Amino acid sequence: QVQLVESGGGLVQAWDSLRLSCAASGRTSYMGWFRQTLGEEREFVAAISRSGGYTAYADSVKGRFTISRDNAKNTVYLQMNSLKPEDTAIYYCAATYYPGDGQPPIERHFYVYWGQGTQVTVSS
Repeated sequence: QVQLVESGGGLVQAWDSLRLSCAASGRTSYMGWFRQTLGEEREFVAAISRSGGYTAYADSVKGRFTISRDNAKNTVYLQMNSLKPEDTAIYYCAATYYPGDGQPPIERHFYVYWGQGTQVTVSS
């Protein structure tokens, strides 16, 4: 069982930046970030392959967010720039152990491990 621990959330103003981190207790393959607001479905934000050579982003964050990973530290990052109030949500780290190193999946059901979430609040 792999445990994921997120950090880096907080309260910022519009147009500010934040970097989220997610440390895994073991080896994983694909890793990603999802977010959820009250009463809404958890939605895909970004994902990355094990090598880091493939990434995927939700249209709403393309050009503003960047996902990366450091496999030596079993850690994935989400650099969030030009934050908007609509980015306010609980951000969840996700990972899986399925083999492969291609285009990362964006569907929730593909991910086996989940973190507890970190709150990101963007004020206008």
